[in-house]
Amino acid sequence: MPASYAYLGPEGTFTEAALRTLPEAATRELVPYVSVQSALDAVRVGEAEAAFVPIENSVEGGITTTLDELVAGAPLMIYREVLLSITFALLVRPGTQLSDIKTVSAHPAAQPQVRNWLKKNLPDAHWESAASNADAARLVQEGQYDAAFAGEFAAALYGLDVLESGIHDAENAQTRFVLVGRPARPAAPTGADKTSVVLWQRDDHPGGLRDLLGEFATRGINLMLLQSRPTGEGIGNYCFCIDAEGHISDRRVAETLMGLKRICLEVRFLGSYPRADVGVEGVSAPRPGTSDEEFVSASDWVARCQDGRF
Repeated sequence: MPASYAYLGPEGTFTEAALRTLPEAATRELVPYVSVQSALDAVRVGEAEAAFVPIENSVEGGITTTLDELVAGAPLMIYREVLLSITFALLVRPGTQLSDIKTVSAHPAAQPQVRNWLKKNLPDAHWESAASNADAARLVQEGQYDAAFAGEFAAALYGLDVLESGIHDAENAQTRFVLVGRPARPAAPTGADKTSVVLWQRDDHPGGLRDLLGEFATRGINLMLLQSRPTGEGIGNYCFCIDAEGHISDRRVAETLMGLKRICLEVRFLGSYPRADVGVEGVSAPRPGTSDEEFVSASDWVARCQDGRF
């Protein structure tokens, strides 16, 4: 397997900036790809060891392109996550003034994060989406658009000026990125972990989603992300992308997955991996009756009952 990481490029994206915070990135060749799909496909076909892509932001929620790619195609698994605080800069060709800007570009996920600033400062500017924020900067460099919303660090890469910086509609906005590889044994639990799955219902019936969520609730597992995505099989047909607290080696998580496997048409395990938002000290203790010790004790009690030793 090549010692390389694919990422959503070109150079100068927030994705690259987040990837470089991983210690192991220093020992890999970092290869930019033009889209999330092409980066993940590079892993599927063996061109790259892993891919690093955005999956969620605190303003708009899940990045649907990434979620849909993980739902479909050959299975992949999440191994790490990174949180990056996001503020944008308005990048322009040298000499451009705010009054000169008629077109702006950025990745579609950036638009909700700068919408109010754009309305106030450039109300008549036409928005054009780009494959990434850095690609928008490249297109400005080539003269296709007047300005790009991107990371301030991208200006020097593309010979642009920073006309405005610190642009964001929401304070403390963050984007979550994940390192995705081919399926393998999950890393050992850290005590502050997250498990991701995709669920497909057997059939559409009243209380169907409640049945799925009940498997988590009865075992005291908190959900961190719940997003429905269309299956492509017609209006009203959805699967559910879920992030839950805990690791597959935790008894409560393992039993939840077993319960889901029994009642779902399909369950896709996307991995158990360390959380980026808190350390072990920030994780709440399991709810009463849901610790590993209590699961083991209950199992032993059932065994004694079966043997007539209760």
